[in-house]
Amino acid sequence: MTILKLDSVTFRRNGVQILDGVNFEVEEGQRWVMLGENGAGKSTILALCGGQAHPTSGTVDILGNRVGRVDLRDLRARIGHVNPRHNVRGTPTATDIVLTGITGTLELPLYWSPSPDDLALSQETLADLGLNHRADAVWPTLSQGERGRTLIARALAGKPELLLLDEPATGLDLKAREQLLDTLDHLAKSNMTSLLVTHHLEEIPATTTHAVLVKDGTITASGPINDVITSEHISHAFNFPIRVKKEDGRWTGRRTN
Repeated sequence: MTILKLDSVTFRRNGVQILDGVNFEVEEGQRWVMLGENGAGKSTILALCGGQAHPTSGTVDILGNRVGRVDLRDLRARIGHVNPRHNVRGTPTATDIVLTGITGTLELPLYWSPSPDDLALSQETLADLGLNHRADAVWPTLSQGERGRTLIARALAGKPELLLLDEPATGLDLKAREQLLDTLDHLAKSNMTSLLVTHHLEEIPATTTHAVLVKDGTITASGPINDVITSEHISHAFNFPIRVKKEDGRWTGRRTN
């Protein structure tokens, strides 16, 4: 089953062309990573894939529905979106944050009370991500790594059919990054279809199956990860000479001499 399909997509904002003729397709169960320089167009593509924007031309199909012919609110409810810049106000607990994934809101709705099933699901999801001991901890006391995993738990609580991760390792130290990648590798067991955006080869989970490279609003390479993450393709996408290495399923990149 095709989960995402962008066909001849262009996107312009304030007269500026951001995407030009983008073709991109994701099948059920695939786990993609998208890489490219700052300003390459990755965030715009992710917004289109999440039903957060409309293309200027071309078509975008998400979970079998064409953008422009479907209520985007209903569509977004089927998509989990992990953004480390998620706006959290006040002092909600980790459980409260996860419950907002069930309600589909930034904050818990006024006068809304979770059912026993809602609470059980939130606790189960936190436990799956190794956070059962932090369920009652308030947001300001969570480490950056714990916050990242809590936001993934929030996305999963909505039982999404597609998981989008927008640079989830932003601001994490080495330990927290590795814990996050372990979490993402663990999610692969559920066969969740996902698309992760990052700038860094070191942040690609070992279970990633496919990759897409974006440069100046166009896709320069796309397909199985071992075919795409090569020194030649990465050097071209980043306009810089980079030597790519893979060891134990993980990628690194260094400038070539």
